[in-house]
Amino acid sequence: MSVKLRLRRIGRKKIPVYSIVAADSRNARDGRYIEDIGRYFPLRDPAEVRLDEERALYWLDNGAQPSDTVRSILYRRGLMLQNHLKQKGEPADVIEEKVSEFRDRMAQQGDDLKMAVQPQGADALEKERERAEDLDKEARLRAQATPLSGVEDEAEETEADADEADAEADAEADVDEEPDEDEE
Repeated sequence: MSVKLRLRRIGRKKIPVYSIVAADSRNARDGRYIEDIGRYFPLRDPAEVRLDEERALYWLDNGAQPSDTVRSILYRRGLMLQNHLKQKGEPADVIEEKVSEFRDRMAQQGDDLKMAVQPQGADALEKERERAEDLDKEARLRAQATPLSGVEDEAEETEADADEADAEADAEADVDEEPDEDEE
């Protein structure tokens, strides 16, 4: 059985979220998998990756082959370097030192959490964000334009209406009760 580390789509329509899984290479993309080891959110800015690094290293040690995107994610995290040094037989302290240096370099370059794949329709997403911001601004302006005294007057009117309705209901209840007493 050939095991691959790959992405499995679990997001809604037009809002992709991927699960990083270890799966038999013969299974369908969204089909059966062996183990779920993380999540990949490509539309967040910057893209967010949640990964169980120990399990990813376990699968790499046991010969699992990552897909191109998963390889990119693992590379940016320093896991590919860590696996390579471990296979070469380097001591644990040397591995930790080199991996931490690699992660520092990636952080300085700004590549530590960059998106592995640019989403299609990024322009449409940006336009939608701008439209939502404009709607929020309009709503704030409307809220500021509405005088508070008018709101208080409306509240007093509704209280008075409610009191009148209660009085009418009580009067009707008294009228209904009197004929019932005569019938008995």
